[in-house]
Amino acid sequence: MSNRQPLVIKNVYKGYGKDETRVEILKGINLTIMPGEFVMLLGPSGSGKSTLMHLLGFLDRPTSGEYYFEGKEASKYSDDELAMIRNKKIGFVFQTFNLLPRLTVAENIDIPLVYAGVSKKERKQKVEKVVDMVGIPQRINYETARLSGGERQRVAIARALINEPAIIFADEPTGNLDSKSGEVILDFFQKLNDEGNTIVVVTHESYVADSARRKISIKDGEVSKDEIVKNRHIVSSEGFNK
Repeated sequence: MSNRQPLVIKNVYKGYGKDETRVEILKGINLTIMPGEFVMLLGPSGSGKSTLMHLLGFLDRPTSGEYYFEGKEASKYSDDELAMIRNKKIGFVFQTFNLLPRLTVAENIDIPLVYAGVSKKERKQKVEKVVDMVGIPQRINYETARLSGGERQRVAIARALINEPAIIFADEPTGNLDSKSGEVILDFFQKLNDEGNTIVVVTHESYVADSARRKISIKDGEVSKDEIVKNRHIVSSEGFNK
């Protein structure tokens, strides 16, 4: 499933607090992400990159400026429309996985489908398919507390994919993983992008950023550099299905 309209940010600011205690996190961001792009938002801790991703994924709202999603300005969407977009059109992957440890792999992945009102039979089929896709069918009935970090991140990716979203947002997805597991995750994101998904990854690590076609560097709440990676590093690994 592919979103055919760009994500467009125009002169976006985001701040917290009032008067002398106010802190500006984003300072006039202008940015366009085309459908099917693989983009890394690169910057040090506190640069504003995660805040920008949260705005793009409708997890937060800008203080001022405009954000266009599917050609419509974000403030024009109702709360119900935004909830539908987050559930069906966008997939999220976080550094801390955000899984419920006492639920099984299948139960964690199933949650977005329950909210979407999908029948139990169809949910079971979808969960089995996506668990196989990320290469952990043998773990489907395990509680996620029993899994390794790399396996839990695969579960988080499977949950993000379950509603076949056009856009995947990932915030430091390799941050809690060893280098080998991190490479497998990056390799899988590349495969998803090759299939037409728009991928936006937040990272502070340059080697992670080099795996994408486009790097956008964020510094002190502003875009300091926007570049296409010519000699893109393609991660080699055994992959998810081995």
